Amino acid sequence: MVGGGVIGSSVLYHLAKEGWTDSVLLEQYQLTHGSTWHSAGLVGQLRSSISLTRMMQYSVGLYAELKELTGNDPGWHQLGGLRLASSEPRLEEIRRQAAWAKTFGLPMEIVSAEEAQERFPPMSTDGVLAAAFIPDDGYLDPSQLTFSLADAARRLGAQIETRVRVTGITTNDGRVTGIETDQGAIECEVVVNAAGMYAPQVAQLAGVDLPIIPYGHQYLITEPFEPALEPLPTLRDPDNLIYFRTEVGGLVMGGYERKPAPWALDGIPDGFEAKLLPEEWDRMEELFTNAMARVPAMENAQIKMFFNGPEAFTPDADFLLGETDVSGFWVAAGGCAHGLAGAGGIGKIMGEWIADGRPEWDVWPLDVRRFGRDYRNQEYTLARSYEALSKYYDVKYPGEERQSGRPLRVSSAYARHRELDAAFGEKSGWERVNWYDSNAAAGDVSLRPRGWAGENWSPAIGVEALAARESCALFDQSSFSKLELIGPGALPLLERLCANRIDRPVGTIVYTQLLNPRGGIESDLSVLRRANDRFLLVTGTAFGNHDRAWIERHLPRDGTVYLNDMTSSFACFCLWGPRAREVLQPLTATALDFRYMSARELFVGDVPVIASRVTYVGELGWELYCPPEYGLRLWNLLLRDGVTPGGYRAIDSLRLEKGYRAWASDLNAETTPYEAGLGFAVKRDKGDFIGRDAVDEEPAQRLVCLTLEDPRAIALGSEPVRAGEEIVGRVTSGGYGYAVGASIAYAYVPAAHAAVGTRLAVDIFGDWIGAEVRAEPLYDPKGERLRT
Repeated sequence: MVGGGVIGSSVLYHLAKEGWTDSVLLEQYQLTHGSTWHSAGLVGQLRSSISLTRMMQYSVGLYAELKELTGNDPGWHQLGGLRLASSEPRLEEIRRQAAWAKTFGLPMEIVSAEEAQERFPPMSTDGVLAAAFIPDDGYLDPSQLTFSLADAARRLGAQIETRVRVTGITTNDGRVTGIETDQGAIECEVVVNAAGMYAPQVAQLAGVDLPIIPYGHQYLITEPFEPALEPLPTLRDPDNLIYFRTEVGGLVMGGYERKPAPWALDGIPDGFEAKLLPEEWDRMEELFTNAMARVPAMENAQIKMFFNGPEAFTPDADFLLGETDVSGFWVAAGGCAHGLAGAGGIGKIMGEWIADGRPEWDVWPLDVRRFGRDYRNQEYTLARSYEALSKYYDVKYPGEERQSGRPLRVSSAYARHRELDAAFGEKSGWERVNWYDSNAAAGDVSLRPRGWAGENWSPAIGVEALAARESCALFDQSSFSKLELIGPGALPLLERLCANRIDRPVGTIVYTQLLNPRGGIESDLSVLRRANDRFLLVTGTAFGNHDRAWIERHLPRDGTVYLNDMTSSFACFCLWGPRAREVLQPLTATALDFRYMSARELFVGDVPVIASRVTYVGELGWELYCPPEYGLRLWNLLLRDGVTPGGYRAIDSLRLEKGYRAWASDLNAETTPYEAGLGFAVKRDKGDFIGRDAVDEEPAQRLVCLTLEDPRAIALGSEPVRAGEEIVGRVTSGGYGYAVGASIAYAYVPAAHAAVGTRLAVDIFGDWIGAEVRAEPLYDPKGERLRT
């Protein structure tokens, strides 16, 4: 373990709990002397994802037990936490968060401004519409927590060595073999980089780049008030960018300013031990002004201490966890100002992941592999992290696009998209069309969803979706991640990794999942057999690194299989709709009579393509792959009269109508194919494959299709689902189906509530909307249109 902060100490303790007691933590200074010691100490549990919230809940439970476990008090004060809504959008946000909390079993209530003031008397109620209160939140002393975790690890047999500087990491054939220090070498099979803001420098010793930037985070502590304040709940006022907690009769006050200050871009200076950065009152001015408005007594408060401490931030302001491309070299870093709150959960996840190969929970939103090679560039990482931190407290609307570092990766047809007034989104650095504003005039504005779902919406989405159903639409999906497996060992490897049967004739496309040993879905992709020993794997834009790493982990080391990332080697345009053959056939001499889920190499005009007869919208059509230098030519050939260009929002609507699943929302490492309704893609009789024996064909829960009674009430994901008065499930994804005229939601519910016709209800911003379990797919249930 490299790094003696709260995260490193927690991972050490949890590894020891897993039986990994032959472990040592190395700290170049003393424990906590990086960023931990100057943390403000707030612990809030409700977060933006299921996994993060689970982590925070686990942390709170652990912190409450540590004193009894170790005899060392972590300074835990479980006094509750208030989050104010000082604007209408924030009020909507806390209503949505209250719905999430129900699905997590997290106690949370919405209280009035006056009730919030009763819990935190120094606050003014001016402008406060309501507040969320979580009674199990609180705050603690960061150093005491770290020492308590470290002591717990020692009691189980782990070692801690301070004043030891790591100088190198040794590897052999891409695997960790040891670590070098200024006091000698240590042979080891696993190194965990928990070095906080030093993590990028430690990672460089193993040849790994980590997207972490240190930023100065400022807060102050007042002298005791008159009369001295009793310990109170924490208080956050995100609309005013500030937070408070009590401290020895006074207050801690800090926040997240709009113009954060990056630091040490060339590396942390030597000897920066338990130090702070110079005070920057000009950066603090807006926060302090807001603080005086919210807590008027701050105007006359005497300042006892002022902190400007560097902390590690990532491009999306969330943790970096998991194994890197160097086998045995793990990362547990990127605290992003909530490392103290999440340290317990990080320790649990990392301990299970390292010891057992998988954590209990799906942690894709935190996986280090979510960041691609673009983030090896510090300039790009700086731009993204700056934007994430400057908007740290902002309301996060669904579909809201980040703007920094754009455009970076563009399709070969990008210029044509701009000419067509494309509204671009971004994923994994790619500019992708959400919709075309040029199509909006033909749309129906009365279909705009209510509330947040209507914030980033256009009537063009309906035009493009219906074009795919009624005529023909053209989509640019060049950002698909594409991996190639070549070699005599490729087929045996794929049969071992995939739940579906891959040994089929050349030219066949197979839809499959890659399972983990617990039967959870690690990947959801298609496999095209291009030759006996050559396969093209197509997966989601954001999942290429994840899927590549999973496959590489299982590659034979005898040279019989090679894995290549072909994402930038192919443009991909999708021509889908009942008129697709009518549009495409005049452009090629090859008869377009090959069957669904098969592919041929042919020419479209003078452009060489792989034509895959496959669809994510449930219509006749082809995915057409060509080298990117031909991309613009191919797009221009396909965009003929009667063909409507379409974007990703239309695709999402269309796939919901057809019941096509999406990984990271409907599917993840915790869900199994039978739970997700994908048992048809599992071929247990083909022989052994990873996860085969763990998959239960009669699962306790199932993914069901719901239609909501109110077509303009749109579920966005994570909303609770109720049967009677009981919360029974959580929405995974939702949207509006333009061809079926319904609001559609998918949710996991107990099998007892999964029968078609079951009446349920979904909480949409505090309103319970009636819903019914429907037979799926809603559109073309026999699949006749896509096989035409």
